[in-house]
Amino acid sequence: MHHYNEFGQPVGEPLSDWQPRPHPQRTQLEGRLCRLEPLNMTHAQTLYAAFQQAPDARDWTWLLREPDNSNASFAAWVKSVENLNDPLHFAVIDKQNMMPVGSLALMRIDPVNGVTEVGHVHFSPLLTRTAMGTEAQWLLMRYAFETLGYRRYEWKCNSLNEASRRAALRLGFQYEGRFRQALVTKGRNRDTDWFSVIDKEWPEVDMALRSWLAPENFDAAGRQRCSLQSLRAQSATR
Repeated sequence: MHHYNEFGQPVGEPLSDWQPRPHPQRTQLEGRLCRLEPLNMTHAQTLYAAFQQAPDARDWTWLLREPDNSNASFAAWVKSVENLNDPLHFAVIDKQNMMPVGSLALMRIDPVNGVTEVGHVHFSPLLTRTAMGTEAQWLLMRYAFETLGYRRYEWKCNSLNEASRRAALRLGFQYEGRFRQALVTKGRNRDTDWFSVIDKEWPEVDMALRSWLAPENFDAAGRQRCSLQSLRAQSATR
């Protein structure tokens, strides 16, 4: 439906009841496989050890900072961010052993317009390509849409980071475009690809994620029975 003002000009959909949304809080987000809790110094040593399980530093290529080469340097980074309100960092806790296995953050938080971005995603080998990693992303998305009532949830990545691009699309984000020469990082040009989920899309995205994460979607060896993409396609046809 098109909307027009008194001059006959097309204008956006009216949001007469819209109010600024709350700022995200340092809170725990509980899942079946993992828990998100505000990143703090108690996580530093164990989380650094989890990252050290990677055979090389390739996971750092797309991060904005250089690899930490010691427990002390990683702890110093954690200390520098643990009290920030934006980005608001969360540790991903494996509920089987209650150990941190990765981190991610809400950032570029805009309560007035109900917009936020997930970023600073750094998963250790214990979390990458696991159902727990998907659940961690879902928990943060659900917090933004259902608890805080945000309208838009963003994902941005280096346009050359194909793994991040695939992850965004798999989770249900829509590709919006490429910002050319958006940043200079580590002495190199970065074009940035933008993705988003908006509130009207969230129920369908949420349904597919819940169905994929359900215990019955996995066999005894932990292999998925249905892919997330196939479940999303089924949801779209209902």
